[in-house]
Amino acid sequence: MTNTSPPLLSSRQMAHFVAHGSLRLDGIVPPEMNEEALSFLAAGVPGIPFGTPVPDAYPEGSLPRRLLGIPQVEGALRSLVGPDPLVDHHAVHIREPKEGSAQPLHADAIIDVRGRAFDVQLMYYPQDVTLEMGGTLSVPGSHLRRVNETDTGRYQNLLGQSRLVCPAGTVVFLHHGLWHGGRRNDSDTVRYMFKIRFNPTVRQQLLWDTSDLHSPEVHEELTRTFPWYEQATGRLEIYNRALMWRFLTGDARFDLDHWVTRVTNEPTTAAPSTPTPTSTPSSPSTANATTEFERGNA
Repeated sequence: MTNTSPPLLSSRQMAHFVAHGSLRLDGIVPPEMNEEALSFLAAGVPGIPFGTPVPDAYPEGSLPRRLLGIPQVEGALRSLVGPDPLVDHHAVHIREPKEGSAQPLHADAIIDVRGRAFDVQLMYYPQDVTLEMGGTLSVPGSHLRRVNETDTGRYQNLLGQSRLVCPAGTVVFLHHGLWHGGRRNDSDTVRYMFKIRFNPTVRQQLLWDTSDLHSPEVHEELTRTFPWYEQATGRLEIYNRALMWRFLTGDARFDLDHWVTRVTNEPTTAAPSTPTPTSTPSSPSTANATTEFERGNA
């Protein structure tokens, strides 16, 4: 990591991540590093123990360490998980030419029982990715709907899904729960992707540039909907985003159009005491009165 302050994400970008479950930075890795990465990834990257600090996982001067030191990458990572994250694991994903198969749609690992905290997955593409090369498929806005690994594997062609087409040097940050899968490679070129999953070591609260925290664009991003959402259940995604934004900002009263407030409203204050009404004897005329309803004239 560099010693200078990296450019942090804006509140609008953070809101975009909360709504979409991903953030894409196109072509930010220099061409010479991309060329080096192709050879580096083709040779294979040795595994590391789970939960290794970045300096121990990637020595100074190594390609992964230099990748993480690119200002835009460093700033985005710090904004999402904070300083000194741990490397959960990394992997080189290789899609062979004309391979004829694809990954099923999935979310990584088991159902995550954490309330709001999240891991971030960095995906680095060192070469141009064309539609023919497949790219990574993802379903925007799916990350807060908890599933277990390949439970979503039977789903095909969800409305609004995204197939990554990008220039060389693109880095994408994913919420660990986002539904995604590597598409088959129908080209004549080997496709490489390097993935690193990061665990936070600090509370993920107000880690980004908050100067635009109250911008209308933040609300616009947080209330965005996606075509695959159901009319009813899809509204729960907005509710879950509001809870996540409360976690990220530390503002327990934040809401989106009163959605959370109305369904969590359980007042604990007792009503003021009121005097018990005193009963009075009925007069004979009142006690013997017959109403129009009782006479059948109602």
